[in-house]
Amino acid sequence: MFRFRLGSIPIEVHPSHLLVSAMIAWTSIAGAQGGWPFRQVEGAPALGHASAMVVYILSWMLIVFVSVLIHELGHALASRLFGYRPSIALVWMGGHTLPNDQPGPLPWKRNLLITAAGPFFGLMLGVASGVGYLLLKGRSPALDFFLFTFMVANLFWAVLNMLPVLPLDGGHITATLATRMFGPRRGFVLAQGLALLVCVAAVVFGLKTGSMLFTIIFGMYGVRAFRVVAEAMRGGDKAREATKLQGPLADKLREAKAALDAGRLDDARRLSAQVLETEEGLTQALASHAHHLLGWVALKEGQGRPALDHFSQVQGLPVEPHAVAAAFSLVGDDARAVEWWKQAWQVSSDRTVLHEYAGTLIRLGREPEALKLPGLDPAAAYTCAERVLFIRGAYSEAAAVGEAALRHTPSPTIAYDAACAFARARNAPDAMRMLRRATELGFSDGAYAASDADLAPLHGNADFEAWLTELRHSAVS
Repeated sequence: MFRFRLGSIPIEVHPSHLLVSAMIAWTSIAGAQGGWPFRQVEGAPALGHASAMVVYILSWMLIVFVSVLIHELGHALASRLFGYRPSIALVWMGGHTLPNDQPGPLPWKRNLLITAAGPFFGLMLGVASGVGYLLLKGRSPALDFFLFTFMVANLFWAVLNMLPVLPLDGGHITATLATRMFGPRRGFVLAQGLALLVCVAAVVFGLKTGSMLFTIIFGMYGVRAFRVVAEAMRGGDKAREATKLQGPLADKLREAKAALDAGRLDDARRLSAQVLETEEGLTQALASHAHHLLGWVALKEGQGRPALDHFSQVQGLPVEPHAVAAAFSLVGDDARAVEWWKQAWQVSSDRTVLHEYAGTLIRLGREPEALKLPGLDPAAAYTCAERVLFIRGAYSEAAAVGEAALRHTPSPTIAYDAACAFARARNAPDAMRMLRRATELGFSDGAYAASDADLAPLHGNADFEAWLTELRHSAVS
């Protein structure tokens, strides 16, 4: 392995990359006998022909190296435009670029642009080589060889790399778009199903044209896509079983999961982000588990958009329907959230999920439908509806839902929560009205109300101070 830098971008070249490029060159020798450099040694002794083979193989290795490097630089430079600090590694047939050295995932739109930049740079190299070939053709056999080979190799690879098959860039783009359109689990299965069909077609093409390397590569990709689809169709547990993790990074993820379960969100976030920052040993499965954990951290912190961005980067690992539903609820997309909540309820029959589903229906103005759900506690449903609105910052809407809940279940807690929402909305008269209603229904904790940050906008309000004094006197008597 050797390392160098292009500006601020560190680059590693693994021996496997050089070995594979040499093998590609070796397999194409038979069809290159009539061109450069073999034509230049026609009639020469065997040693001259051997020298031409060495020159040809080294030339092909250079072409592959430069082409792959330009492709990966496309990813890296696009990352730099967004302020990230990427690094490049050339391994096996191609390479990979880690676009970000900062904690957290890439937003999905940026991820798409960074992914597409690689094939675009390769395409531009192919076009530039083709233009150079047309302009300089005939000047030198060696120049003709390099320009023509650069053109063919890069145009072919740019098109091939955009096929919707993982781990190609086209596969990453398709998976990202599909999970955004159809949800993490269904979208990923659909993307892998498409990849399987493309792999079958590619294998048939390879067999007909006699390209064994092409056949083997897409055969391997096809087997992987088939296994992912089969595992996903068998359900979440088996999909998780297929992605069992081992090693130091896996241990760190398990530590992050324990921190998440214990409510130590800062530790869970830090440990998961460290996994994503690690260059050595970071696999797609490990990255997916890290994104899954970070998505849950974001949910528990009431951040829907980061949660969706994390979940969209989970591949080969099911994301719980209620997690996706909660994320859509938090970003205010109840129209999409309601179907996810419905699916989650049908799958789990969990009462918490039921009330979140009903709360989403209430926020959509479908109260009669929500209240008809079997086994529903109206107070719990309205509380779920109000809490999400409160987290979003839609305080007036949250207060209105709280008042509606009082019509079904007169509760001091519901009245107090509605008062908090009105206070956050800077509506002091209605906040005081709800606080008095809470007192009528039995609320008496003046000390809690005095220190509640949600009621801070009422501090200094004469009516609020008088209400607190009344509560304190009631507690003493």
